[in-house]
Amino acid sequence: MASIRNRADGRLFFDFRYKGERCRELTSLDDTPANRRKMEKVLAKIESEISLGTFEYARYFPGTKMAQKFAAPKAPAQAPAMNMPYPAVAPAVVLPTFAEFTKTWLAEKKIEWRESHKVSVESVLDGHLLPAFGELRLDEITREMVLGFRAELADKQVRMPHKPAAEGRKLSASTINKIIGILRMILDEAALRHGIRNPCLAVKRLKVQRKDIEPFTLAEMQQILARVRQDYRPYFTFRFLTGVRSSEVHGLKWKHVDFERRQVLIRETYQNGRVEYTKNDGSQRDIHMSQPVLDALMAMRPEAYLKDPQSVAENYVFRTRNGNPIDNTNFTDRVWAPLLRNLGLKYRRPYQMRHTCATLWLAAGESPEWIARQLGHTTTEMLFRTYSRYVPNLMRKDGVAFDTLVSGVVNGGVQAANDEFLKMGRTGTGGAA
Repeated sequence: MASIRNRADGRLFFDFRYKGERCRELTSLDDTPANRRKMEKVLAKIESEISLGTFEYARYFPGTKMAQKFAAPKAPAQAPAMNMPYPAVAPAVVLPTFAEFTKTWLAEKKIEWRESHKVSVESVLDGHLLPAFGELRLDEITREMVLGFRAELADKQVRMPHKPAAEGRKLSASTINKIIGILRMILDEAALRHGIRNPCLAVKRLKVQRKDIEPFTLAEMQQILARVRQDYRPYFTFRFLTGVRSSEVHGLKWKHVDFERRQVLIRETYQNGRVEYTKNDGSQRDIHMSQPVLDALMAMRPEAYLKDPQSVAENYVFRTRNGNPIDNTNFTDRVWAPLLRNLGLKYRRPYQMRHTCATLWLAAGESPEWIARQLGHTTTEMLFRTYSRYVPNLMRKDGVAFDTLVSGVVNGGVQAANDEFLKMGRTGTGGAA
């Protein structure tokens, strides 16, 4: 009976019978449940073709001894007098180039991915992998080539955002691992389909140096809220005190704000001009609104909302003058970076507002489980791993301690913003970004 088995070195191989002979064909795949499932699908197809008489050994296992053994015999130099037909010579199997195979692989895989992930993979392919390996046949790519390519990546300089062109930096270990990881996935599939050995198999991941988070202090947060443009103060208040990701706040619509229950429902994201599902299922969550956040959102409700909330349900909460969601790159370049420079603060990504909120929740003594849910984490593991030095003795579970901590710090600024918005009758952030 046909089966998937493993060798002593942990690699899987096909074991089946064809034309009365036992056939064993090795792959480069490790013995994992995922790899076994892949191979079982291929084996089922092989058995089906054998039963139908359409199985071509060399198509599945080109260049192997058994493929040569089962190849059709060559015709003689001269045909006999009666001109009897002879089977054609089996052509040598030429494997596709990396670029050709990648095109097929991408078409088959993209149905599994979010659009943002597909764009990220395509960026890696176009920027790194196709220039390096695109013209090579799959069986021409060697381990030495992969290691050399990885060394070149480590020496490559990339421009840092909001820095002069001369102040570049090298690719991080995590970025290099991502690039090699995509190459490994492509060649894993090639190994399964064409019986070649994956040259990435023994290439180890680079060690990623742990980076400490850089949250803002309460004093720095107060500086930012006091100095930021009036039309952006509610936006900054929301981000500092809810811990949402950039794509989540930019995709927030009024229909997902529940004032009665003091909750913000995270259901969609907006990034690179696209509305998408959240990062994962765990990111679908209901966030508690502290008093400053509640005040900020109530102050900026459009006039139409007060008359008929459903009429603006699909409108974005934080939007530009033309009603579009805030673009993250535009916001970073035109609002965020200039503000930090003006305040004399070290540049940090807007994502640090999320870290700031998490550390404030911890400082307030909120429950780790509650904080993890607010951040969209399914467990507390990442919470403790990322914020371990900020974790005190935690007791509370309802967000009240956080309210007490932050209301006194930002309430004055938020109230001033509220008064300003009520006077101006704004319908959105009104920003130019």
